[in-house]
Amino acid sequence: MSKPEIVHKTVLLHEAIDGLNLDGKPVKDLVVVDATFGGGGHTRELCKRHKHVRVVAIDNDASTWTRVHDTFETCNISFHNTNFAELDTALAKEGIEAVDGIIFDLGLSSDQLEASGRGFSFQKDEPLVMTMKVHPTVEDLTAYDVVNEWSEESLAHVIRGYGEERFSKRIAKAIVEARAESPIETTFDLVQIIEHAVPAAYRRGRPHFATRTFQAIRLAVNDELNKLSEGLLKGFSALKAGGRMSVISFHSLEDRIVKRFFIQKEKEGVGKVINKKVIVPSASEVKSNPRARSAKLRIIEKISAQGGSA
Repeated sequence: MSKPEIVHKTVLLHEAIDGLNLDGKPVKDLVVVDATFGGGGHTRELCKRHKHVRVVAIDNDASTWTRVHDTFETCNISFHNTNFAELDTALAKEGIEAVDGIIFDLGLSSDQLEASGRGFSFQKDEPLVMTMKVHPTVEDLTAYDVVNEWSEESLAHVIRGYGEERFSKRIAKAIVEARAESPIETTFDLVQIIEHAVPAAYRRGRPHFATRTFQAIRLAVNDELNKLSEGLLKGFSALKAGGRMSVISFHSLEDRIVKRFFIQKEKEGVGKVINKKVIVPSASEVKSNPRARSAKLRIIEKISAQGGSA
């Protein structure tokens, strides 16, 4: 029996695209960057609304494009298997100097969580990899390296700093004690260690007791927060004057970086924050897609060429 197809539901789909304010702009040379291609939801909607849009799609996970590329035959799209921190390089390869809009959707796609086999989800027993690369090399950092080689102090620091986990020290201590007996090789191995490290009441609460630790390790493995800062800077620089950037984040650390970046650009007089109040999913969207519940959308418009290309 074949596996059921996993359908990724794009969060805040219409709000993110509406926020780019593309309607009324000259059709010729309309260019948008989908900086986190994922399941392709934003790109698909962009091509549906704007028949002549040129989309530069970027994703560090090559499998995201492999799974769906044959469904984009009528869309003017080029895919770049790289991190959005290399956005400028991708545009240079396309001969593009400036763009009309950029979308960042910082969440993992359903495909990555459920079908990657790389240990992103604590609900599946998979090898501890957690890198966005489909085929990591021996030089690439993996979750296995983090839990089996990093010091107790470093583990506690990362789990607390990137996961905002209040029991970080207990979890780090438990990880070090467990690996002294045998290597920690799978997601279920790690979940079991976390389960025994935290209080019973915490295990019964929400979110799941392993959520924050898994988030922290994934962020560390992929250096996501530093790359986000770099991607925002390069993305804003690539916008034309009047161009906009929509950013969807899923946890407070990401949202804080985005918010501070937008405020700074507004203070510099080169950007205008479009939504002073963060945009969140409707109750109906959360009901149909529970993963949307923590999503936050912020939008900025470039108002001066001084912020980069125009």
